[in-house]
Amino acid sequence: MTDHSPRAFLDELFKAAVAAAHPSTCLPPVLPAPPATGRLILLAAGKAAGSMLEVAERHYLDTLGFDPARLLGIGVARHGYGRPTRQLEMVEAGHPVPDAAGLAGAQKAIDLAASAGADDLVLVLLSGGASANWIAPAIGVELDDKRALTRALLRSGANITEINTVRKHLSRIKGGRLAALAQPAKVVTLAISDVPGDDPAVIGSGPTVPDPSTLAEARDVLTRFRIDPPASIAVALRDPANESPKPGDPAFDTAEYLLISRPADSFVAAEKLARAWGVEPVLLGDNLEGEAREVAAAHAAEALKLKAAGTRAVLMSGGELTVTMRGQGRGGPNQEFALALAEALGGAENIHAVAGDTDGTDGGGGDATDPAGAFVAPDTLARARALGLDPAEFLANNDSTGFFEKIGDLLTPGPTCTNVNDFRAVFIDV
Repeated sequence: MTDHSPRAFLDELFKAAVAAAHPSTCLPPVLPAPPATGRLILLAAGKAAGSMLEVAERHYLDTLGFDPARLLGIGVARHGYGRPTRQLEMVEAGHPVPDAAGLAGAQKAIDLAASAGADDLVLVLLSGGASANWIAPAIGVELDDKRALTRALLRSGANITEINTVRKHLSRIKGGRLAALAQPAKVVTLAISDVPGDDPAVIGSGPTVPDPSTLAEARDVLTRFRIDPPASIAVALRDPANESPKPGDPAFDTAEYLLISRPADSFVAAEKLARAWGVEPVLLGDNLEGEAREVAAAHAAEALKLKAAGTRAVLMSGGELTVTMRGQGRGGPNQEFALALAEALGGAENIHAVAGDTDGTDGGGGDATDPAGAFVAPDTLARARALGLDPAEFLANNDSTGFFEKIGDLLTPGPTCTNVNDFRAVFIDV
């Protein structure tokens, strides 16, 4: 490295966190042996689905020399996150709002799982984003209704566990139903966690694990966040047929589950790099939740304490923050965090920060080129005001993308083809 600037340091930390979670690093060592006589059915979904499918296909065909005639499967990833495969189908679909491509891809995954026999192995490669990419509405629910509900949930401020509680009770693939479909085949799930707490029932809405949540809890989420759902969804959430399989259900007797990468692993890599730069890392947690601007205020307070004490350090945190939309602007939790952090720091000298989603996009309109987050510097507010921009107005309008776009401080790595959620670092360079 020839650039030793604070921004270069923060950029390298973000890249280290992403690299630690990439399937090319974490997937090959844990891929199971193929079946002795049956078929190997690969079903991948989420933002890492393309890279996971690519790595797995190469492993079985090239490294192990597995019979191509016995290998089949499909991957469904976010638009822009697909990867080249030789014989397995790769589909790009909508995220966070589902679309028709996801509907078709999920149906193919359902059909493949349902075709599995006792000699087959169904290998599920799961990552964050699968809830939107595998869209298989419950009977009587139309895609447009699920799209409308998704938009309402995303704007409400509900956290990922609450959102997925609703999703699991409106699906034919989520909430353990994929494992049930694949019976009597053995099902092995390899998952990259993108949720606070790494709960398999929440990651990708838990398609291959028991679901402890209930229809009543799903209805309660909508009530608490004052969401009036389309009529078909209200009916579905009162239909006992849409209750998900629970712990102890025989559907999971032949199912195995392994987390292959967690947010914690990415922070281990980032901490190691920070120390190599001579900076002491201080981890505030890899599973933080809450309103982005409130968490930003707490981070700013901690940073100012360290600055006052003359401590050179980098505060790091992960998790999944939320934004309750009150304005009409563009942005996501990481960009809103960055803007609120800049406001709370008030231009304090020698404090720099980055906040970004490790999948490469943060909020936005669903385009793969959307920004992942933003950088903050001591002169962020001053540069903005010199351009006639009022940071407080942008924050009130939830327009963090517009703000950082105008001052040139967006983080734009493009699709990373993995996802362990938020990465935040606040560098106190005293």
